[in-house]
Amino acid sequence: MNNKAGSLLWNLKQFRTLVPTSRTMRLYPLGLCKPKIVCSDWNTLNDFHKRIQSSGIIRYLFKDAFILKSDVGFQKKGISTVTALRIDRILCARRLSFDSKQSLVSVDESNDGLKKVNFHHEVSNEDVLNNETKPNRISNSTLSKECNSLSDVLDTFSKAPTFPSSNYFTAMWTIAKRLSDEQKRFEKQLMFNHPAFNQLCEHMMREAKIMQYKYLLFSLHAIVKLGIPQNTLLVQTLLRVTQERINECDDVCLSVLSTVLEAMEPCRNVHVLQAGFRMLVDQQVWKIEDVLTLQAVMKCIGKDAPNALKRKLEMKALKELDRFSVVNSQHMFEVLAAMNHRSLILLNECSKMVLGNIHGCPLKIMINILQSCKDLRYYNLDLFKGLADYVATTFDIWKFKKVLFLLISFENLGFQPVDLMDLFMKRIIEEPESLSMKSIISILHVYSTLNHVYKCQNKEFWGTCKGHAGLLHRQFLEVMASALTGYLHCISSKNLLDAVYSFCLMNYFPLAPINRLLQKNVIHELLTSDDMGKNVHKLHILDTCLKLDDIVYHKDIDLSLPQLPQEPPSLPNAKVTKVLSSLLGGEGHFSKNVYLPPNYHIDFEIRMDTNRNQALSLSDVDATSVTDIQRVAVLCVPKSAYCLGSSHPRGFLAMKMRHLNAMGFRVILVNNWEMDKLEMEDAVTFLKTKIYSVEALPAAAVNLQST
Repeated sequence: MNNKAGSLLWNLKQFRTLVPTSRTMRLYPLGLCKPKIVCSDWNTLNDFHKRIQSSGIIRYLFKDAFILKSDVGFQKKGISTVTALRIDRILCARRLSFDSKQSLVSVDESNDGLKKVNFHHEVSNEDVLNNETKPNRISNSTLSKECNSLSDVLDTFSKAPTFPSSNYFTAMWTIAKRLSDEQKRFEKQLMFNHPAFNQLCEHMMREAKIMQYKYLLFSLHAIVKLGIPQNTLLVQTLLRVTQERINECDDVCLSVLSTVLEAMEPCRNVHVLQAGFRMLVDQQVWKIEDVLTLQAVMKCIGKDAPNALKRKLEMKALKELDRFSVVNSQHMFEVLAAMNHRSLILLNECSKMVLGNIHGCPLKIMINILQSCKDLRYYNLDLFKGLADYVATTFDIWKFKKVLFLLISFENLGFQPVDLMDLFMKRIIEEPESLSMKSIISILHVYSTLNHVYKCQNKEFWGTCKGHAGLLHRQFLEVMASALTGYLHCISSKNLLDAVYSFCLMNYFPLAPINRLLQKNVIHELLTSDDMGKNVHKLHILDTCLKLDDIVYHKDIDLSLPQLPQEPPSLPNAKVTKVLSSLLGGEGHFSKNVYLPPNYHIDFEIRMDTNRNQALSLSDVDATSVTDIQRVAVLCVPKSAYCLGSSHPRGFLAMKMRHLNAMGFRVILVNNWEMDKLEMEDAVTFLKTKIYSVEALPAAAVNLQST
């Protein structure tokens, strides 16, 4: 009996590196498991002998190299420890060699129903783990250099697998990043069909609990990026193991885990892991040393993270502000937008850093900064002007499409980079062949929305300014119309309507696109589409332009458009109402909330004599000839009606003013935000100078004093 026990203990000693240390998993909130080490000393035979005596049953069953260990004696509060590994292939460099001729383990059944384990010890005193049975460990960097395809990596694995299996997945993702999209699709299909792929996945699942945590995260990231479905057993197993071992995270692991969570689709295990990640960050935020790791963590916590955690990360970033590099400052805009946290101090400081090191900044970074500013509602005119001036100064080195993308970003912010837009107009006139259908639609939208008209600034190139600005603007519109006409055979009805609508905002009406748009089949398609409301509005604008603007259109227009739903009446500006009542002598001298076709809204309408010397009461207007009346439209406009940081009206407001002038109105713009800041006396003076003529101002002042 002693000989058998000694043989058993000797063989167990040889397997000590193969069987991982048992772990007791205690369930913590959010489904996270914190491992508690039950036994860590397998080398001490005395402790192991005591454990044999104290445990009810210790069973080692080696069948197809399947290892199962159960320690009943170490149960605590109903939690048992079970470690199971099925090793039918080589798991790692520290492995035993199984020979088909020499059986290392045999199993007999005894009469009492228990299994006895008999070891046939026919090996020498040399360690079983000799160098001849160990394949050389190969790193993922070596694999990615030596292999040219994903299948090559799998072939290498099938010949001599090494631990950890994460190296193979990481190498395959490194190779995949070098391939084109078409090559990547083809290689992924070969990867899924490779006979060794399933074996690699099995090895990965078995090794998940024993490999280093960072390798587990590297492999999970590579697996997701390689396109392995997220609902597979492999991915879900790795997610669960990542949850259980999350307390092993260091700075590097936090950065990798952030990238993994960012790349994954929402699911139950991802949500649990995300919650655990936030709890871990909340505990370790002050221990994060690397700025890039901090930014990766901030970007990953999500927009719905607790505000307290967002503020804690903001304070950590402010503490590390002196260590920010130029790249860190450029990246901070996108980070704050990803977590939906508007930190003005961080944004202002990073803006200064970006502007101070603007030379050499990639255009993609500029576009990301502008998009993040829009998401955060952060409007820094100095930053926008600095970016626009830099691109305008180095305009010749930028490609056509890149400048267009930047202009689209500026338009989304409502900012008009005048010099840059002028230079881009020149390039369009000089290189009309650069225009594609998509770029035509985008350019027309940008220039019409910002209501941009060329301003002659380079006299040496264009000659004297007088007349040349208007001529250049006309040439730009003609080039755009000609390019659009060339795509009429393949353009969609929606894009055609958008293009014509943009031309309407710019007060230009190319006949060929309009004739194509007004065909019955095109109109019918627009009126039956999902965006019928927007399409009807734009068609009404076109109808109004054709009737009011100074154009020559020889065909009779009968669009028979459905009526636009009238917007609910808004409350007129209370302060302006009070000022007009005081200035004009009561509310009987002006109208509020006046609606005109095609759905134009006027806040206040005043009717005066033609010399604008006196405001007429509404009762006197009926008896007065229409030719003797000057109609005044007072529009109370918000900041969004102007280009950012200027008094330049945007496209729709400019067109509305043009149409009201065509209807016989004199338009007065009242800025809501400025009116709110004025005292009552200053507000009266402001509107008095806007409404009355210069000659009538003294009389108006007398009337005001009498009232």
